[in-house]
Amino acid sequence: MPRKQTPDSEIVEKLRARDPEGIAAAYDRYGRIAYSIFLRITHDNAAAEDLVQELFLRVWNRARDFDASKGSLSVWILSIARNIGIDYARSAQSRFQNRLRPLDQTDPLAFSYQSKEPELFENAKSIREALSELTANQRQVLELAYFEGFSQSEIARKLQQPLGTVKSWMRSALGRLRAAMKTGVTE
Repeated sequence: MPRKQTPDSEIVEKLRARDPEGIAAAYDRYGRIAYSIFLRITHDNAAAEDLVQELFLRVWNRARDFDASKGSLSVWILSIARNIGIDYARSAQSRFQNRLRPLDQTDPLAFSYQSKEPELFENAKSIREALSELTANQRQVLELAYFEGFSQSEIARKLQQPLGTVKSWMRSALGRLRAAMKTGVTE
């Protein structure tokens, strides 16, 4: 019989109360997807595992900073994960490692198939479908911005495209993803 899912609000309360069950529940719910983000950025299992530990240490220590009015627990945790991953990618330690694979060569569902959280699987599925609908230029600017942390100006220089073109690709890509997520994900 499946375990009853703890609501995010209860996880946040436990984290703020420094209850170890809170961090365990957060890890159970978001650990796999965080690991997949780190693996996508680093291409290194050991580094991804270390970054997951760092992520949940930060979540534990910064639980009081979480503000539900600014977004969900999942967005907060995965934003911290993205920032940690980008910091790692920019660090001297990782400068000589392999660069990222394009999004179309990566399966964002790779680590959510085993997830016991059906909404994470469905979200990942919706994201994959939405990404497949983007043009190559739209995927490329999102990849450079999200996974490598480039600004739009840096992307324009890297791709040797006018800044306005890059901004247009980014805006249209995000709009298409947002629309796909609204229709593909029930809240």
